[in-house]
Parts: sequence; structure tokens; C-alpha cells
Amino acid sequence: MDITLDRLRTFVRVAERGSLSAVARELGIGQSTVTRQVQELETALGVPLLGRTTRRVVLTEEGGRYYANALQILRLVEQAGDEVRSTRGATAGTVRVSCTAAFGVRCISRLIFAFQDLYPEIGIDFSLTDERIDLLREGVDIALRLGPLNDSALKRRALGHSRRLLVAAPAYLAARGRPAGPQDLPAQEGIRMANVAGSDMLVLTGADRTRHAVPFGGRLRLDHGLAVREALLAGRGIAPTHHWLVDDLLADGRVEAILTGYALPPVPLTMLILPERAGIARVRLLADFLAASIARIPGIDRP
Repeated sequence: MDITLDRLRTFVRVAERGSLSAVARELGIGQSTVTRQVQELETALGVPLLGRTTRRVVLTEEGGRYYANALQILRLVEQAGDEVRSTRGATAGTVRVSCTAAFGVRCISRLIFAFQDLYPEIGIDFSLTDERIDLLREGVDIALRLGPLNDSALKRRALGHSRRLLVAAPAYLAARGRPAGPQDLPAQEGIRMANVAGSDMLVLTGADRTRHAVPFGGRLRLDHGLAVREALLAGRGIAPTHHWLVDDLLADGRVEAILTGYALPPVPLTMLILPERAGIARVRLLADFLAASIARIPGIDRP
């Protein structure tokens, strides 16, 4: 029994999805075919790679070790083909992009549309998540991340900083009063991000560079920037938010900036690229296009 690329690909997807039926639907083949390909691979290796629980398929200890190596093999095969095509100036193929969710919806999706208008032969797999994913494991070529990053072997490209400000709806300010200074914020209703560490404390810097750290509370905590946008529109309170998230709302007066004499710490914006993918023509084209276009997004200050 041979170890073929088809069997490797099927095994890797089952390991990632944890479901034979899900992989069958994804690949457009019967579940029996998926089961047979995995079993043939196990026969060729002489060890069980997968086990079953009541809910899902799980990797055995041997399967976990084999998965990591199989993933590397498949990436190398794909990379080899990409590099050959790149030497001929070919750009056809797919680029896999991951982005912070709200930023991706509000800003990056339209940049991807514009890029594909320029390069219609390039496919884009666009994943929106606030999770810090493993680019190699997930097969992602480019990731756009807001916030500090841990040390990494990934190639980094600093895109700038995302400016933040305090905003609220006019109706909320009319009902609760406009804060005159940072000392007034603890008495206000705050809209907080549940997935941001330290969101119960705001740090503002005045024009004289005086630093003010004030408690920031409220009855509403959310884990998605677009939900914060909706809460602001509904007059639920004051929120520290990225300028790009509410630039249109500020322009037409649906929300207002408050305490404009004080600044919130900006958030770094970084592009991460798998080093072995950086030289591929289509990945390089998209990375350069995004870097140049992101610089024109309202509230993104160049490094």
C-alpha cells in the first residue's frame, strides 16, 4: 500500500476538522471514500492514526506526530509548485489571508475586492478571527493583526498604529451629560471589550503629557468591534474605539468624540507572513498592495 498525496491530504483535513463527514462534504466525495483513504494510509504505515469519541474523530499519539510531518510535506509540495510558477511570472493561484474580525469587515474586505479586480486570476481565502492562530498549521499566508505580538519566527511588516478615541451617541450625552475630564468617566456607562485585557481601566494622556488612569465600568461587555459599533448607535454608553470603526458615524454626527484633549494609547498594526511564502509572486503582490492601501485608511498612522 503506497503513501500518496491524496491520502495525506485527506488525513490532514480529517485531523483538522475532526469529522469524516465534514471532510467528505468539503471535498465533494462520499464518506466511505474518506474512510477508505485514511484506512489505506494507516495500513501503509502500520499504525492507527485516528481514534473516535462519541462526538468526533481524534488523533492518536502516533497520529499527532504524523499530522505535523504530513502538513509540512504538503506545504513543501505546494510551495515547490508555487516557486516554479513564480519563476515564469505566473500569479495564478490562491492566497490565504487572516485578519482581525471588525477591521477585516470594515476596511480590508473592500481592499481585497479591489485587488482581485486588478488580478482576477488570484483567488483569496479570507478568514476573519480575533484568535491568534498558528499560520503554518492553518495554512495562512498573510495575517493582519492589531495589538502587541509575541516573539515569532514569522516575517513581520509594521503597518502603523491604529488611533483610538472616546465616542458616544448624542442621545446618550444628552441624557447622561458630557464628561468634562477623565475624572468624570467612572460615573459614566462604559461599553467594554470582553476579550481585551485591562478594559476595566482607561489610560488617557493630556496635552501636557499628564497620564490619567481611571476605572472604566459598565453593564455591557462585548467581544466584537461591530457589536460595539451597534451599541454606540443605540446610545448604550461611551466606548474607546478605533477611528476606522466609526469614521463614517463621526462624519454624519451619529456619534461624537468626547474628551478630545486627551489621547488613548494607539494600537500597533502588523502584517505577518510565512517566510517560506514571502517570495511567491501572488503573496508578494497582495502584501505590497495591502500595505500601500492600509496607509490610506482613516485613523491608521504610518510607522
